[in-house]
Amino acid sequence: MALRAALAVLALLSGLVPASAAERAAVARPNTPVPPDFYPIASDARLGGDGGRTRLVLDLSRTIEIAAFTLADPYRVVIDLPQVTFQLPARTGEQGRGLIKAFRYGLVMQGGSRIVVDASGPVRIDKAFVLEAIDNQPARLVLDLVSTDRASFMRNLALAAKPRRAPETKPAEVAKHPNDGRPLIVIDPGHGGPDTGTIASSGEMEKAIVLEFAQALSEKLQKSGKYRVTMTRDDDRFVPLGERVRIARAQGAALLVSIHADALASRREGDVRGATVYTVSDSASDDEAARLAEQENKADAIAGVDLSAEPEEVADILIDLTQRETKNFSAHFARAVVGELKNAAKLHKHPLKSAGFKVLKAPDVPSVLIELGYVSNKQDLKLMTSDTWRERTSHALAQAVNTYFSTRLAGSSPQRGTN
Repeated sequence: MALRAALAVLALLSGLVPASAAERAAVARPNTPVPPDFYPIASDARLGGDGGRTRLVLDLSRTIEIAAFTLADPYRVVIDLPQVTFQLPARTGEQGRGLIKAFRYGLVMQGGSRIVVDASGPVRIDKAFVLEAIDNQPARLVLDLVSTDRASFMRNLALAAKPRRAPETKPAEVAKHPNDGRPLIVIDPGHGGPDTGTIASSGEMEKAIVLEFAQALSEKLQKSGKYRVTMTRDDDRFVPLGERVRIARAQGAALLVSIHADALASRREGDVRGATVYTVSDSASDDEAARLAEQENKADAIAGVDLSAEPEEVADILIDLTQRETKNFSAHFARAVVGELKNAAKLHKHPLKSAGFKVLKAPDVPSVLIELGYVSNKQDLKLMTSDTWRERTSHALAQAVNTYFSTRLAGSSPQRGTN
């Protein structure tokens, strides 16, 4: 709860998402029930225009304050707004028009939402405003983009205010669990908010699949009474990759488990399926591992985070990767996961792999990334969205945690967070 409160305060103090007195009170007390229409509702979105000028219009239940800015490489336009309840038709934003290739939206923090527009090339924000509701028409957010050249785009970017980035908390602000001697497990559901992750052809989103699984795993671990458990996110919001690592490090986690689901674009790859367990490595174990790591490491860019302002800690983490003990413990847990999952879920033909995942780069926290399966495979997708499969597989993963800690206690050096 402390983490949510800190994020809420940061949102309001930033000045990017002005709020009413009632809204300020609500985000300061996140457990306070609010009516369904408390937050502005976005009900529809549409695109118009061509390759010279393109307009995005979002229908809203009431007027709000917004802030829009551009980011480069890839070309994006980011719109920060107060917390909004998005009730848009399914698959809204997947199809582009004119200067807009696609757009995403979602919660980035308590009290703040974000729309990220992927541009087809360098663009200039001509207008970004909100119209009041009139004549039985809803309030409307309007974004007008015009085409420009790269030199002009970069010049405007340099002249703009200091690049903004998704709100984050410092390690000291992260809610800490009292250390009662039990190991702390950090469960990290991938993606969230504007970052949907992979999307199945039938519309299911990775961010929702992995959150449900992570919640089931968290419940099992907590019910065992053997562990303290923290989740990097417990709702549909975006958390930057660096923040996920910091949460684990700041709390002295004994283990970080990042949950994802993969997808392959090629139709002929539709028969590729099964769970895979990844550990960090400076070099990828194969081409598929390299592809996946590159894809997952783009999460911050997808959600509109300014990567140029990445904290120096990340560089330190890259240097500290030589810490052999942490990598050995990660590999040990990965083998335990495969050993338990083989009796509960379909495994990839090569279930143990390694690559340079940013979220696994805590030098002092054993970490693994688990791809539950492929949303591009109909059999895998059916399983991953099944309550029965989720119950069985999360139980197997909880057993792998038990196996890992029982062997560490039997003959390894002391574990972090238990002294």
